[in-house]
Amino acid sequence: QVQLVESGGGLVQAGGSLRLSCAASGRTFSGYAMGWFRQAPGKEREFVARIKLNGGSTLYADSVKGRFTISKENTKNTVYLQMNSLKPEDTAVYYCAVRPTYSEDFGSWGQGTQVTVSS
Repeated sequence: QVQLVESGGGLVQAGGSLRLSCAASGRTFSGYAMGWFRQAPGKEREFVARIKLNGGSTLYADSVKGRFTISKENTKNTVYLQMNSLKPEDTAVYYCAVRPTYSEDFGSWGQGTQVTVSS
């Protein structure tokens, strides 16, 4: 079983930047993909971005495309989410998760890290 720990959240003004980290432990950093999701108050959790662990191809939600960048560092078992040009609507708890295989859904959710963007 893999354990995921997110960090890097905080309070930032609109237009600012943050970098989130997701550190994996408990087993070899492997699987099909890692992803970032977010949940704003009163809303359902939504997909933000994902990166394939083999090859590194990425996919983004339309709402963050061009502003956010997902990356990975295999030697540190860590996935990052660089968030630029932040908007108040990006305010949410951000979670990372692992998708073990193509046929499985994302799971092994971390505890989340709060991102608050002030206007």
